Amino acid sequence: MGNLTGRIAWVTGAGGGIGEASAMALAASGAHVVLSGRRLAQLQRVAAIITDAGGTAETAQLDVVDAEATQGIADDMVARLGGIDIFMANAGINVPNRAVGAITPADFAKVVDINLNGVMNGVLAVLPNMRNKGAGTLILTSSWAGRHPSRLTGPAYSASKHAVVALSHSINQDEGVNGIRCTALMPGEVATPIMQHRPKPPSAEDLAKMLQADDLGAMVRYIAEAPQHVCINEVLISPTWNRSFVGVVELGGMKL
Repeated sequence: MGNLTGRIAWVTGAGGGIGEASAMALAASGAHVVLSGRRLAQLQRVAAIITDAGGTAETAQLDVVDAEATQGIADDMVARLGGIDIFMANAGINVPNRAVGAITPADFAKVVDINLNGVMNGVLAVLPNMRNKGAGTLILTSSWAGRHPSRLTGPAYSASKHAVVALSHSINQDEGVNGIRCTALMPGEVATPIMQHRPKPPSAEDLAKMLQADDLGAMVRYIAEAPQHVCINEVLISPTWNRSFVGVVELGGMKL
């Protein structure tokens, strides 16, 4: 029996990377986890890992830009499971052609729609139930780029992730009186599949030096397990070998 036994957690972007590791960590602490994402097969794979390890999980396929579908999942969870205690908005993307001179209006809108609007769709869906219960934990995945803009991540990603941090603080300002707390999780480089979408994917050697998905899973569990009167407003976390400090990040053949 873990610290989150009896709690209901909902994780978007749960089919891989940070979302997968976070869902597994929450389940290991006793939470029943609802896994959402666009790829049903990947969600089922993660659910099987959780159940094989003795936890409980279910899948709810979702494109987070669909506000109506997002609300439908939240309503179903309240009706069947009694509510939502923990919500992690983790779904996010970037595009390969991301520099100011390369990104298209359509790609910019796509990144912002998923990384920001998709986050808010989930927040708005879970807040009424959390208000009714007088408690709730929100964890919004931003990025190191949400604090430190980077040419590596591009304007759409950096802007959307900055906005997620502002959104998180706004939630705490408005909802703390209702017992609801929100954390902006801002990881530096994490060795996840999204790395392969960079203009120049990192080497295996570089990936090994980055944060690993399980590192973020452990952090998410720590946030969720904190006493209810504790709000961890921000977590800015990076690998010790932080390429934004040592100046070896490459974009388009240039070292930054």
